[in-house]
Amino acid sequence: EARRRLRQFDVGDKFSRLPLPRAAVLLPLMVRGGRLHLLLTVRSMQLRRSPGEVCFPGGKSEATDKDDIDTALREAKEEVGLEPEKVEVICRLMPGIDKMNNLVTPVVGFIEDTFQVTPNPDEVSEVFVVPLEYFVKPLNYKTSFYKTSSGYLTRIHCFIYDDQEHKRSFKIWGLTAHFAVFLALVIFGERPTFEVDYDLDNLISSSENYFINLYASIYERKKSNL
Repeated sequence: EARRRLRQFDVGDKFSRLPLPRAAVLLPLMVRGGRLHLLLTVRSMQLRRSPGEVCFPGGKSEATDKDDIDTALREAKEEVGLEPEKVEVICRLMPGIDKMNNLVTPVVGFIEDTFQVTPNPDEVSEVFVVPLEYFVKPLNYKTSFYKTSSGYLTRIHCFIYDDQEHKRSFKIWGLTAHFAVFLALVIFGERPTFEVDYDLDNLISSSENYFINLYASIYERKKSNL
């Protein structure tokens, strides 16, 4: 059922011609104890950008990558030792735009829950999993708003997840939380316990409108900089 719902939201390479630098992340789903879980990483403290922050495996596109799927799978192998053939790629969801104005495409794939993580210490300090349901029914959540320089207002989700296995809490926010929430909305098709920037009765069209408005706000700024 999750696969079927996800395929309805597959954007393919619809946005690949937009004039922004490209990046991709892998949203690795696994079934554990009969529930869907999402694998996340913590960025190494020695990284220059966003050290110690929670994110999905991923990074910038390289010239040798055929497409966003290639980028996400290559990065996941480099960061956590996940072999590309061990991922059942389902779809590409609506992209986002990060702080550096990269166009970031989320690639959704299923992996086995028996996957043995081998984090690359130069890039990843920890790996953990969160029940996907947490991103529609969180126990510890807050929201804030961010205004782009052109005045477009977007909602920033922030989740605090208490991980029993690691005996500590992880803060999941920003674009990572944005992708996790959208993934959960697509798969579960139910209203979250918090407000989102979408019309949940028209999730496909409203998520596309959200992205187009965000892109337009950034592109206007780029044009005014020229």
